[in-house]
Parts: sequence; C-alpha cells; structure tokens
Amino acid sequence: MEWYRFIIHGKVQGVFYRKSVSQALMKKQFKGYILNLSNGTVEVVAEIFDDEFDLFMGILKDGSQLSNVEDIKYEIINDAEFTTDGFEIR
Repeated sequence: MEWYRFIIHGKVQGVFYRKSVSQALMKKQFKGYILNLSNGTVEVVAEIFDDEFDLFMGILKDGSQLSNVEDIKYEIINDAEFTTDGFEIR
C-alpha cells in the first residue's frame, strides 16, 4: 500500500469530473481526496494497494462523460499524513 499524488490534465474542470471520479472511487472503497487546482488541472491524493493501481488509473482516465483526460502524472508520497474514512471532494 502506498499513498499517491496524481495530477490530471485535460478538460477536467466544469465537466463533473470530480463528482464522477469521487463516486466511482467511493464505491471501490478507496481513501483520499480530489481537488481542482487553479491551473485547470485536478489533483488526486489516494491510498492504493499495488493490485488496485490499474483499476484506480482506469477510473481517473474514464472521468465523466463530458471530460477529456489528456495526461496523468503521478508520484508516490512517502510522508503523507492524511486520515480519512473514505474519499472526499475538496
């Protein structure tokens, strides 16, 4: 299990991306948050087990019906101090 930080590029703001992704991640019981950034991208921080990484990436890529994900950059966060019982929109 690792904590990851994702930055999603593309048409991802104003198109129900955060709502769609957060609902899908809540159903799969992931922990973390999703947040619009001022530069038009979306940040996702989440706790992911190795065998669930591909599933998680698929949810981020699918987004919403109106979104268009062009690129996803990610990194492992070693010093994450985030506690949550589920997945939230910030």
